[in-house]
Amino acid sequence: MLEFPGGIYAITPEIADTECLLAQVEAVLLGGVAAVQYRDKSGDVARRHEQASELVALCHRFGVPLIVNDDLRLADLCDAGGVHLGRDDGGVREARIILGPGKFIGASCYQSLELALAAQSAGADYVAFGSFYPSPTKPAAGRADAELLRAATRVIRVPIVAIGGITPANAPQLLDAGADSLAVLSALFGAPDLRASADALNRLFETEPEE
Repeated sequence: MLEFPGGIYAITPEIADTECLLAQVEAVLLGGVAAVQYRDKSGDVARRHEQASELVALCHRFGVPLIVNDDLRLADLCDAGGVHLGRDDGGVREARIILGPGKFIGASCYQSLELALAAQSAGADYVAFGSFYPSPTKPAAGRADAELLRAATRVIRVPIVAIGGITPANAPQLLDAGADSLAVLSALFGAPDLRASADALNRLFETEPEE
């Protein structure tokens, strides 16, 4: 099984202008993010294919995986580094058959340790819990807490990703509770200096979490 990289997991904003999107993602890559997830809920199939393909090439130059959110077919078509599956996006085993052993498969587990255990058993490379804090991207999302992370570290053997409203101010308690990676959108792409924001978030991983 591949080892999903710990660190900052950048979630892309939905931007119609492909050049603008690429410039923003390059900035956070220069800031040292460990992985990038392409997230675009639009119905523009041509744009999604163009953007995902361009991002795969960009991330490849930095040695960083590009993960496609929710769309197994697109991940396969553009030879992405993997796919991230929500509750209604198909199963981990199906994704593994289609993508093969050399790609990352992640699963949203929301506030459920049971979902994480099932995803792990099915062969997921990482599991994601959230939302930990209010998120402008998903304001109605259910809330997870640090105790869930602590419980997960006792039974989950794959990397654990925390997501939802994460900022440099609130991230340390998630790392202390056992998160291996932090999925961030607004605190990265909403910052005035994207590269500096990525660098600041990355520095949180330079201090080992407390036991």
